[in-house]
Amino acid sequence: MTLPTGVSRRSVLAASAAATVAAPLVSSSGAQAGGTAVEKTYRLTVLGTSDTHGNVYNWDYYKDAEYDDSAHNDVGVAKLAALVNKLRAEATGPVLVLDAGDTIQGTPLATYYAKQEPITSTGEKHPMARAMNVLHYDAVTLGNHEFNYGLPLLNLWIRQLGFPALAANAISVKTGRPAFTPYVIKKVSLGRHAPTLRVGILGLTNPGSAIWDRANVEGKLEFADMIATAAKWVPIMRARGADVVLISAHGGDSGTSSYGPELPNENPTALIAEQVPGIDAILFGHAHREVPQRFVANLKTGEQVLLSEPSKWGQRLTKMDFDITRVKGQWKITTKAATSLNTNTVEADPKVLAAVRRQHEKTVTYVNQVVAASTVELSAATSRYEDTPILDYINKVQTDTVTAALAGSEYASLPVLSIAAPFSRTAVFPQGDVKIKDVAGLYIYDNTLEAVVLTGAEVKAYLEYSAKYFVTHAAGAPVNPETINDPAVPDYNYDVLSGVDYDIDISRPVGSRITRLQIGGVDVAADARFVVAVNNYRRSGGGSFPGIVKTQVYNAQQEIRQLLIDWAQAKGRIDPADFSVRNWQLVREGVPVF
Repeated sequence: MTLPTGVSRRSVLAASAAATVAAPLVSSSGAQAGGTAVEKTYRLTVLGTSDTHGNVYNWDYYKDAEYDDSAHNDVGVAKLAALVNKLRAEATGPVLVLDAGDTIQGTPLATYYAKQEPITSTGEKHPMARAMNVLHYDAVTLGNHEFNYGLPLLNLWIRQLGFPALAANAISVKTGRPAFTPYVIKKVSLGRHAPTLRVGILGLTNPGSAIWDRANVEGKLEFADMIATAAKWVPIMRARGADVVLISAHGGDSGTSSYGPELPNENPTALIAEQVPGIDAILFGHAHREVPQRFVANLKTGEQVLLSEPSKWGQRLTKMDFDITRVKGQWKITTKAATSLNTNTVEADPKVLAAVRRQHEKTVTYVNQVVAASTVELSAATSRYEDTPILDYINKVQTDTVTAALAGSEYASLPVLSIAAPFSRTAVFPQGDVKIKDVAGLYIYDNTLEAVVLTGAEVKAYLEYSAKYFVTHAAGAPVNPETINDPAVPDYNYDVLSGVDYDIDISRPVGSRITRLQIGGVDVAADARFVVAVNNYRRSGGGSFPGIVKTQVYNAQQEIRQLLIDWAQAKGRIDPADFSVRNWQLVREGVPVF
């Protein structure tokens, strides 16, 4: 058999067949008029997870307690494993288990084994490899967050897995070929006398990684369009014997992108189903939405493609069922359906818990280390719509770090501004002991600190773009803090700046809301120059903020979260008097909203 260039036979044909043998079902549509013949119908079940984001235990490391939310969801691979095992035991046919990506980032557990004791230097097996190997996945697709810690750690994690990691559209710059396994074809047994069913699984990762992890992938990987990649590989999989074609895609189904048109579509899953013939179903992720079942008609064939997304963090499990029968010597899907199952209905799998217990406990110990004492309680609950000391703390640390680094340089005389976003609405520094988990709860991403030079005009344009976060409120109309923002703009894409004083008039149209921009009571000139401290995600283009994607004047690859911890440890105390400056406010026609 001819294989795609650069892809091994082992990577394409999965050696193991599904262990469960299907019991034949009688197809009502297969009975002949005289009742003399019936066709056998078999059931294939595909279980799907996505966006587990480093969650193994049902645990909130920031609260140091069992995870819970207002809907009483549970999280973690241990919960998923218990539900998967239950469904495997109940199944009348073979069961495949897939994951659609964003696996090795998102919790202090994952961060600990990427940064504090990285698996690349300790030889330790990654906790997500341990957990997922117990669950026995058939394949995982790489998500954009898989690239957060660099290719050496990613490649080691892949080697630690007992199943393939797929990403057909991640292309090696050096070879021009897929840098990872593009697809597998699983041979599935449907019964002693039934022909083997061959299930093709294509993995597609998100093109946004070219922006979000530019420092880790630039010059090494390119990310091709997900639609075009599917159009390339689906016919190849069919030609090589795939009876059923599934796609595991790390991209939502909205058809829109957060980063503009310069890269391929970020969320093209429905477009893939619509434009690429030959696909039976798509498991997708990235958007953190629960989509139990969606059908999209292919424009060329009219076939209905089944789509499903299982929320995030292990809160849901997608269950796809396919009834398959033999028609003129070929397998044909007669019915297909999907549903979403809640993992709070089962107890955590003890084997998964045992596999990761030591690493979980080490992480709990680490995040409970005290870094400083706070003179008062500091909360991020209102940081979206009013200036709060806890966000000023981030900006103070970033400003101090960049100022010290640029001392004596050609930029030393420029004012230093700083950008921070309200990542968490629940983050709190308690009065008294502040622990690592409290700092990690405030700054939940593994961003590093960079700095660029912006003009006064660019600063104003940046703030105007950020201010689109707010819904327009007429002067005098009631304002509800819970609905003050446009739900289409996530909190992490609303930035506040320190070092300048400004007003955001939310009664004015988007694009003309910055009605005051001053330093020391003097209007900022359009040609003024500033050093602006910013995280690597934003500086690389994340969120499509204007003017910020330019050459850095500072980039020491220092994690902002660790800088926050180091600053607190050096001071020994966190006192708002050291950093709190009220420099911005929401107004309507000059009157403060709050």
